[in-house]
Amino acid sequence: MKQKNLYILLLLSIFFTSCKIGQKYSRPDLNMPQFADVDTIYVDTLQWQDLYTDPVLQYLISTALENNKDIHIAVARVKEMMQANRISFANMFPDFDLRYNLQKEQLNYGGNNLKNDPEMSVKAFFKWEIDLWGNLRWANEATFASYIQTVEAQKALELTIISEVATKYFELCALDRELSIIRHTVAARRESVRLAKLRFEGGLTSETAYRQAEVELARTEALLPDLERQLKMKESDISLLLGYYPEDIPRGKSLSEQHLPDSLPVGLSSTLLERRPDLRRAEQKLREANARVGIAHTDLFPKLALTGNGGFESEKLVDLLKSPAWFVNADFIHPLFAMGKNKAKLRAAKARYEQELYSYEKSVLTAFKEVHDGIINMRKIKEMRISQQRLEESANTYAQLSYLQYINGITSYMDVLDAQRRLLEAQIALNNVELKELLAVVQLYKSLGGAY
Repeated sequence: MKQKNLYILLLLSIFFTSCKIGQKYSRPDLNMPQFADVDTIYVDTLQWQDLYTDPVLQYLISTALENNKDIHIAVARVKEMMQANRISFANMFPDFDLRYNLQKEQLNYGGNNLKNDPEMSVKAFFKWEIDLWGNLRWANEATFASYIQTVEAQKALELTIISEVATKYFELCALDRELSIIRHTVAARRESVRLAKLRFEGGLTSETAYRQAEVELARTEALLPDLERQLKMKESDISLLLGYYPEDIPRGKSLSEQHLPDSLPVGLSSTLLERRPDLRRAEQKLREANARVGIAHTDLFPKLALTGNGGFESEKLVDLLKSPAWFVNADFIHPLFAMGKNKAKLRAAKARYEQELYSYEKSVLTAFKEVHDGIINMRKIKEMRISQQRLEESANTYAQLSYLQYINGITSYMDVLDAQRRLLEAQIALNNVELKELLAVVQLYKSLGGAY
């Protein structure tokens, strides 16, 4: 009869575990607009290896993804949360322990009643909290959402590392090119000084032109140390991303040889939520907050916990296997009075959910802004680069004509210096705008949540 009642209790416990109080999570209706000029090909089909074709850059990105210390930290965090989720899942099932016990107690009440009370036992113990209202299942869902957050955080970090390495590498190439422009200009300035000195000593020009040439040479040479410093600092930045101590960074294609697409496939706006790991992480935070509301809600209801043990217990070792023993206990705990603490927990959990909802909506708005700005950025910088190329060509032609006219005595040396200054400014400006164009592609690819 007792066994029958126990079986009925267990069956009822299993039946009640099918109940789950709380609001099931559903993605908020964001009423997202569509992007202009939608491409039917999604960016998640474009791997970073296909976007960045420079073999050296590919090697640097691969090395960073393998060695970067922040990524190692993120991977370890994922491992930790994976085990935490496993613990939460295991909490829904009974715990079983096997215990061996040996004790000896000596009593002497009144001083004339000496008794020895030995006891030894081998028992299996169990405890099980029956998930009547879904408290443990909500806790498991919250822990699982927290685990997925770390996974998405790792993916977001990898996407960030890819973009940072590409950005630093292109900036390094731009510094290389600017340094080359300055060195070429210094060589030209030295030739101008030599020529101005010959013409001054030959009585063809005044000393002013000669001294002005020396001033321009010194001014240009003064640019070299700072550029060389920036190069070393940029190499140090890249080394840190690679997980290395500062070292020289290899070079591949020059800045002018880096050809990235003029446009990227944007895809439908709804797919942005699935592509970007930071948005997926934000949604998992919202899902976790919803599960926390479920936990707080179920804390308002009674809890049922089963405990028990079974095995052998005896005073003598020879009689141990002849002495079976078992014990079963059921605790039904109902919240009665806590000064409104449990209801306050529920209201606090709902407030946290509300915060995460607004945070998620803001994340989506920010993502759309980044994509929108990135598309405009790419288009306008491309126009700037085309205009700057025409300016650089015109400045180069103007500098050559000015120099020829100066040699033939048609114009003064001040006209030559003015033309050379404009050419140098145009060359550096073109270098900078070409760098901006490359970085615009890098940023838009990241904003779209590109594949990796």
